[in-house]
Amino acid sequence: MAPLGTPDAAASEAEGREMSFFDHLEELRWSVVKAVIGILIGTIACSIYADVIVNTVLLGPLRAVGLSAQVLSPYGIIVLYMETVLVCGFIVSMPNTLWWLWRFVAPGLLPTERRYISKIVFFTTLCFFAGVAFAYFVVLPTALSFFATFGTENIDLNIATDQYIGFVLALLAGAGLVFELPMITYFLAKMGLLTPAFMRKYRRHAIVGILVVSALITPTPDIVTQVLLAAPMLVLYEASIFVAAASRKKDPSEAAS
Repeated sequence: MAPLGTPDAAASEAEGREMSFFDHLEELRWSVVKAVIGILIGTIACSIYADVIVNTVLLGPLRAVGLSAQVLSPYGIIVLYMETVLVCGFIVSMPNTLWWLWRFVAPGLLPTERRYISKIVFFTTLCFFAGVAFAYFVVLPTALSFFATFGTENIDLNIATDQYIGFVLALLAGAGLVFELPMITYFLAKMGLLTPAFMRKYRRHAIVGILVVSALITPTPDIVTQVLLAAPMLVLYEASIFVAAASRKKDPSEAAS
């Protein structure tokens, strides 16, 4: 018997009785509550190291290209720190959020797939943090270096700290979510909603969609940041075609037919 509180135990209980609509709502409510609790804990932890996060992690890339930031409003510092700890709390608590998400989805998976929920959470988390790392170490320095080339003898390039921090946090969180594309493709293919042939057929449409998405999630309207974010999305789309093909090959229902 699977121990209580584990995904297998939850799956076994779900198999033993058919859950009603309100049971699913109750499961969803508790999953959301536990995910929010994780975000609050992450936010509290980030608030303890808020000075390090703001001055070293977020402002470090700006100073590296020779730029400085300034606060333009009397309440700017307060808003800046609040935004920082909230978004960073969301980012660092992502493993917990994904865990409860998959715990909620687990009853709808095949019995063989439920055993791999820990691996699913691991790879989903890995994709998210890979996106965050790519944005921080590749997209952000390149974009800031591009911004630093502007300015004249009569016009100084002054950057508002709160706007810069908002730009960085939105970029990191957006890139992390975008890098979940292979995992999303995997489950859509498993459910039969997405096929490799469909993805290949509509590749041109996907490219246009990717450019639109990169423009929407990029905090600034500059073409450099958008291209830097769209490039890995195109690579991820091509990789997702292979992911979809591999997931369908391993589908036992298709193998039996």
